[in-house]
Amino acid sequence: MNVGGLLASAGVNSVVCLGVFSLYSVLRKQPSLVAVYFAQKIAQSKSKHHDPFWLGRLVPSASWVVKAWDATEDELYVAGGVDAVVFLRAVVFSIKLCTVASIICLAFVLPLNYFGKERQHKHIREELLTVFTIGNVQRGSEWFGFHCLVLHIITICACFFLYSVSTIFPFGFEFKYIMKMRLNHINSPLYHPSQFTVVVRAIPWIDQESYSDTLARFFTDFYASSYLSHQMVYEKSAIQKLMSDAERMYEILRNIHMERRYVKRLLRCGFCGSHNSASQDFRTLSDESNNVTNEKTFLDDSDECGAALVFFRTRYAALVASEALQSQNPMAWVTNAAPEPRDVFWANLCVSYQSLWIRKIIVVVASIFFVTFFLFPVVFTQSLVHLDKLTKLLPFLEKAVKRVVLEQLVTGYLPSVILTLFLCLVPPVMYVFSTLEGVISRSERKRSACIKVLYFVIWNVFFANILTEAAIDHYQISILRLGDYKNIPTLLAKAATFFMTYCLTSGWASLACELIQPFPLISNLFTRYILRSAEDSYFPYTFPYHTEVPRVLLFGLLGITCSTLAPLILPFVLVYFMLAFLVYRNQILNVYVTDYDSGGQYWPIIHNTTIFSLVLMQVIALGVFGIKDAPGPSTFTFPLIVVTLLFNQFCRQRFLSVFFRTPAKSVIEMDRRDEQSGQMAEIHQSLLTAYTQYYSNSGNKNKDMINRTDAELDETETLDISHA
Repeated sequence: MNVGGLLASAGVNSVVCLGVFSLYSVLRKQPSLVAVYFAQKIAQSKSKHHDPFWLGRLVPSASWVVKAWDATEDELYVAGGVDAVVFLRAVVFSIKLCTVASIICLAFVLPLNYFGKERQHKHIREELLTVFTIGNVQRGSEWFGFHCLVLHIITICACFFLYSVSTIFPFGFEFKYIMKMRLNHINSPLYHPSQFTVVVRAIPWIDQESYSDTLARFFTDFYASSYLSHQMVYEKSAIQKLMSDAERMYEILRNIHMERRYVKRLLRCGFCGSHNSASQDFRTLSDESNNVTNEKTFLDDSDECGAALVFFRTRYAALVASEALQSQNPMAWVTNAAPEPRDVFWANLCVSYQSLWIRKIIVVVASIFFVTFFLFPVVFTQSLVHLDKLTKLLPFLEKAVKRVVLEQLVTGYLPSVILTLFLCLVPPVMYVFSTLEGVISRSERKRSACIKVLYFVIWNVFFANILTEAAIDHYQISILRLGDYKNIPTLLAKAATFFMTYCLTSGWASLACELIQPFPLISNLFTRYILRSAEDSYFPYTFPYHTEVPRVLLFGLLGITCSTLAPLILPFVLVYFMLAFLVYRNQILNVYVTDYDSGGQYWPIIHNTTIFSLVLMQVIALGVFGIKDAPGPSTFTFPLIVVTLLFNQFCRQRFLSVFFRTPAKSVIEMDRRDEQSGQMAEIHQSLLTAYTQYYSNSGNKNKDMINRTDAELDETETLDISHA
């Protein structure tokens, strides 16, 4: 690919992003789309405000940018919790590091790469991108010493930003600060039921005795002074069926209300025009509910599964019980710290603890097959980059790509678009895999999916593309043979050119897609104009950390590893992180609802990936220096790898345990504070109703609907008709 192809890709993506950002600034002003772009505000206020029409609604503006920039960290914490603050600090860290790398590499490394070998240079638009990479530097050149110096500068800055307080940018991002933020989250004066609760699984089955009796006898014997009560976990039962029927009943009653309101204008499908027979649905549902009620309404011992929530009188007692081994048999009486009530994933609590290791093996095997399958789209996208070689295998394509504009579009834009579309399948699949593993909290499920997606994209986007580049360039991976090792720098340089276009397409365009929210937008328009519903389609979403964290870390990896290899990628990565800073702040403040929070447990993932990126950059540079006959830079690069690994180990020993374990000193101090203030008795009473297994997760709207009586429905109907 040449510079012209890269500029064509940058131009297309810039126009798309500018158009989408302008469209968003108009759509967010429309009252009919409040449920799409201000779902977080609706969840807090539980009300909708409809402004009268004014001309400014149709004019694009940058007011949302100003509001996102001016938001304080406290506002972000209130809106998104610790996880949101940690994620945004990861973006700020990437901005700082890419800014330093861009200034140094574009000012010094890029000219050294471009003039690193005596050759006849073409016009800048016709120059191949490989000319700007380290592969263009002559073997044995003395300028490799400057590349080694840049490696040291980038590594020192990265470690400094990870640990120490930065005075360059108004936001510091360091391990110590995140650790203090998590401790403040644990020591919060707000009441957290999970601090008094322990999840118990693998309860032994005893004949002539229920799980509940066995559990009560065990904790009464061994935790007599601290045991408070327990709550059994039940299988799917008649009560769960009735809870779902209650939601369906409200929907049917609402449809009946609409039929009465519009009389002849019954709700119709915009395509087929069929009626929504709400009365018939109501009679059918009533018959089903009567049958369920007659058969079995109340839960009994047979509905219990071998898991329960155990409540303790103090936080310290719950902490000790969650950390201790309860039996000589490690597969029985397994205890873990309980998630928050809204964070519990009830379905997996009933999964047999003995089957978890089998589930994990199945997930690993399925992940390997999925990764193998994904190599096919990677090979296809790389074949489009090498259009000259593809035309030799498929001669009929030669006439189609003779036009320069079409060739630049195919090689510079289309491959990354296709790969991005295929990558959209990865997060949902990994989310399902994490569910099958048997995690007991929704936050842990999302965190597990985040790790899987991160491994997947690093392998398929970075390593698989490099290997595919070698396979296509040589029709076999002969590059790995001893005789061809000298071509590795050129191979890496060619792969880096693809990463530039991938950053434009998957980076810039993904932010535009995140801002416009296409799926909620289409759902809202479909409900309003096709189904002709008077109410907005309101479906609050939590922030997709399993999608966005791997994406941010992937572009951080590409920027770090290619900083000296192909510094031309740094401006595109820097622009991506600057746009991400504004877009994600806006989405956290206005769109996504925070139902649960892991307390900043995404930070170890961010730290480990950053260290991996630094070590990978250093290893690649060490190999390139060796191949290019530069013994001096190779000698100074090896100690840098060792120092980076030692820094990582120091951070792990100093800070990591706080993210996965709770300090006993903190919980003891909180227990004493509550006992002195006389709040402990009130906390014990509220614990008994804190966890509800059959709680409806359909949103605030559905919860209000179920509680509404027939009189309220009639009153609402009268008001609507009079208003009409």
